[in-house]
Amino acid sequence: MSILIVGGDRLGNIPNNLKSLGFTEIEHLSGRKMGHIAVNLPREIDAILVFIDYVNHGLALKIKKDAQKKGVKTIFARRSWSNIAKTWEAFKTG
Repeated sequence: MSILIVGGDRLGNIPNNLKSLGFTEIEHLSGRKMGHIAVNLPREIDAILVFIDYVNHGLALKIKKDAQKKGVKTIFARRSWSNIAKTWEAFKTG
């Protein structure tokens, strides 16, 4: 599975932890540059992880709309592994 991470400058161990969930391809977009709001989602992506504490509302809204159009799962979480894991589990079961 592939995932796009949006937000945050440093990811720390998050990519390794995502690999333990089964994600093999991990891309990162910091979301800091003004041009990032115009970025199109990659064609072959299974999920998007948006760090809500590191992106502005405009970018979050664009990612959400684009993901809905393409039918891509979108997870909105804070940039902490405990929050990501909890949100992912709730997303999978709900």
